[in-house]
Amino acid sequence: MDKKILITGATGFVGTALTKKIVAGSGKIIALTRTQETNLPAQVQVSVLHPDGLLASNIPFEGVQAVIHCAARVHVMNELSSDPLAEFRSVNVKFTLDLARLAAASGVKRFVFISSVKVNGEGTAHGKPYRADDIPAPLDPYGISKMEAEQGLRRIAEETGIEIVIIRPVLIYGPGVKANFRAMMTWLSKGIPLPLGAIRNKRSLVSIDNLVDLVLTCLKHPAAANQTFMVSDGEDVSTTELLRRMGVALRKPARLIPVPGAVLGMAASVLGRKDLAQRLNGSLQVDISKTCDLLGWRPVMSLDEGLSRTADAFKAKSDHLDAARH
Repeated sequence: MDKKILITGATGFVGTALTKKIVAGSGKIIALTRTQETNLPAQVQVSVLHPDGLLASNIPFEGVQAVIHCAARVHVMNELSSDPLAEFRSVNVKFTLDLARLAAASGVKRFVFISSVKVNGEGTAHGKPYRADDIPAPLDPYGISKMEAEQGLRRIAEETGIEIVIIRPVLIYGPGVKANFRAMMTWLSKGIPLPLGAIRNKRSLVSIDNLVDLVLTCLKHPAAANQTFMVSDGEDVSTTELLRRMGVALRKPARLIPVPGAVLGMAASVLGRKDLAQRLNGSLQVDISKTCDLLGWRPVMSLDEGLSRTADAFKAKSDHLDAARH
């Protein structure tokens, strides 16, 4: 019987990259989606969720050796729900645990869960990175829901014997990245002066290539069973250094004004954007030594290589849009 991998969130940023990599290696994938209409490769078998939920769905688990669970309700910048935590729990906790129980009952051996560094918290003291075995300290509904999902998965592993692997990525970037990272590239490509030339924080990032490689390692490595892993590119940079190196990748030198971080923090507070100040000024580092030592894993791509790939994709899309306008 052919062995298969079931992936949720296969049309998302991480899921798309994983699916392409597995298909390129002649792997067999079942994508659990909410609609039949996707842009997934033709080799991917699509299983559509029933409107009434997982238990009403006829998920083809036969032959599935592992599940990679990427789907989630992600961090919402402009939350409209009156009870955000309940919304996050519905998707990130209940759905995750229901899926894991179904997988275990169907004989699936391993369940790889894409969690988040937000389970650890929102920021680190300089030089004191988060570790996989630290006591969780999530501060927002998204991080809390991911922590609760992790806790529930560990209980299911104890009860059923299914092997759980938890991966907590930091900020993920790569070709096609959106949100703040794409905005940063847009500012740099337009030569907009930015008051970010004197920030001395340290932040960990992970390229989509490095994350995908670790996920694929965790699918098969015996030592990954029932472990939690941090993942990054293995090099931490300040916001200022990231902008400069991204400018090099875009071949658009960053125009950075050296405004002290404390001044930026005060300005952001006045504008009601303390969250933005934390992302620009604050440090968030992770220690990947457990990941490397236990799995014999190393990032397959350097930070500069990852930035170059991301910049090339951004420029190619921008050139395509410019050509379409003329």
